[in-house]
Amino acid sequence: MKQRILIVEDESPLAAGLSDLLRGEGYDAVTAADGRQALELFRREKPDLVLLDVMLPEKSGYEVCRDIRREDPRTPILMLTAKGEEVDRIAGLELGADDYIVKPFGVGELVARIRAAFRRLRAAGGEHEEGSLEELAFADVRVDPRRMELHRGGRRYPITRRELALLRLFLSRRGEVLDRNTLLDRVWGVRYEGTTRTLDQHVAQLRKKIEEDPSRPRHLLTVYGVGYRLEGGEA
Repeated sequence: MKQRILIVEDESPLAAGLSDLLRGEGYDAVTAADGRQALELFRREKPDLVLLDVMLPEKSGYEVCRDIRREDPRTPILMLTAKGEEVDRIAGLELGADDYIVKPFGVGELVARIRAAFRRLRAAGGEHEEGSLEELAFADVRVDPRRMELHRGGRRYPITRRELALLRLFLSRRGEVLDRNTLLDRVWGVRYEGTTRTLDQHVAQLRKKIEEDPSRPRHLLTVYGVGYRLEGGEA
């Protein structure tokens, strides 16, 4: 069965072009022209991946991403942004997007990012097997993978699938320096085509949830020129 991609794009020529392109690459494609229609199609068509524009009528891409993640933590969401500003990318990642593509983009880049997203999903296929839903804990942090929630200092934060995978990896190798390539290979997939900025932005968002002062982290530390290290007492 062909993998189905939901294209959410209000510019009809671009939506039609993307649909033709993806069908030519062997995917099934459905299109939505606004945010409300996107959510209706997501629930009805159950796509395998969502290609989501940020600027949409009715509901913004950010709202659509948030609403999808409330219902489904796994389906890959690739956000399209015309601005290319870091704040836009961070906003999407905070809401649970898996990756972002800046307009204008090349056909090769788009197809490569989609294929990479599907590879990452396959690599994470065992994520929900027995034992993987056990609570994670260190210092004053508790993570409930069933609810996709992180608790610290009496506050509760939603956590994305990618943040959860990063935290699992850091906890499994606590105290070790993990270089950026290792983190990308283990969490994003060995053939990830994106940049290390995606990793850095995910780490920044994770720090906001596990650190008392994200600007002066005590747990998730940067090892300059190499990568990151998780430090912290036992729970």
